[in-house]
Amino acid sequence: MTRKQNNTKNIINPEVLIQAYKQGYFPMADHKYGEIYWHCPDPRAVIPLDSPRKPKSLKRSENKYEFEYKINQRFLEVITRCSERDDTWISDEIIDSYMKLHETKMVHSIETYVEGELVGGLYGVAIGGAFFGESMFNTVTDASKGAFFHLIERLKQRNFLLLDSQYINPFTQQLGAIEITYADYIKRLIKAINLSTTFVD
Repeated sequence: MTRKQNNTKNIINPEVLIQAYKQGYFPMADHKYGEIYWHCPDPRAVIPLDSPRKPKSLKRSENKYEFEYKINQRFLEVITRCSERDDTWISDEIIDSYMKLHETKMVHSIETYVEGELVGGLYGVAIGGAFFGESMFNTVTDASKGAFFHLIERLKQRNFLLLDSQYINPFTQQLGAIEITYADYIKRLIKAINLSTTFVD
């Protein structure tokens, strides 16, 4: 399911974004300079929080590079780096919109560093006990995967119920993503967003 977004030259209001996520929708541009559409996949990809297991290859990379993880230190750089692909749905309007949402503490970045240099990360929206993963990047092997498992640990610690990965792909399948029906997703979503927890204090 997609719906055309008419204000492609403007920032999407943070409240509009939050209300859309609460109903299962999220925005994507059709390319770097393209129009924005609202997406609501059926089936929906989610990652059960009890399924991911840190692979041995990641443990080796963490030991080799001495990864350090931080939260919300360089959000703009993370989302910008995520957009720097030949084929991307993260347009300038998307970046501006999520930067505005970041000011409300509803969207967050998990960042991976090596000797103080940002080498990978991801970002996503948090509402109640639901986290909606958006995109990730890395310049060092396993740096984005390390950020993902750091995210998993934080979600577990804070009693989150839902990790939404939106569309399934080979990489998210490796991380434990499964597809569920839209009806099942909405049941999980309603329960999660009404949970009294936060991603950051």
